[in-house]
Amino acid sequence: MPSNRRTAETEAEPGRTDGPRVLKKYPNRRLYDTRTSSYITLSDVKQMVLEAQTFEVRDAKSGEDLTRSILLQIILEEEGAGMPMFSTQMLAQIIRFYGHTMQGLMGAYLEKNLQGFVEMHKNLSEQTGGLYEGKAFTPEAWTQFMSGQNPVIQNMMSGYLDQSRLLMTQMQEQMQKQAESFFPGMSGFTPPKG
Repeated sequence: MPSNRRTAETEAEPGRTDGPRVLKKYPNRRLYDTRTSSYITLSDVKQMVLEAQTFEVRDAKSGEDLTRSILLQIILEEEGAGMPMFSTQMLAQIIRFYGHTMQGLMGAYLEKNLQGFVEMHKNLSEQTGGLYEGKAFTPEAWTQFMSGQNPVIQNMMSGYLDQSRLLMTQMQEQMQKQAESFFPGMSGFTPPKG
């Protein structure tokens, strides 16, 4: 009697490009790419992120979505590999928001703020003819470039900071409206700043 059990190898559809790329994580901690029918490493997943490929990581047994877990694992490796992006103080502040009533708003604020920064980065790349991509410059050349482009960079940073302030103001207004709907007598309530 033929088995109905499907394995990653039988589910693989080489060359299939519709939908997100599916990676399966096995109990032995190995990742299997169902599109290429091969095992891959965390470095390969990082490369997919850098290339802006759409993918999802699923537990091979349960089908549970493990994408966030794998992305956090990549961040952890990057943070331990040299120049960390997050300071200890920043990580502590983020941790303090877990379980806090502001957790959802904080996540949305960080996401929108990061998107604004990505757009600023894209504009800078376009204005420099693609030279600014992080790896094209040595730290010394980057410093020299920044000093020569000071007004342009200042305008971009000013626009980014203005956008960040606007996001914070919008969040405060949203909080105020929510507070007024929950507590009608608090029409003068102003959420704390910062």
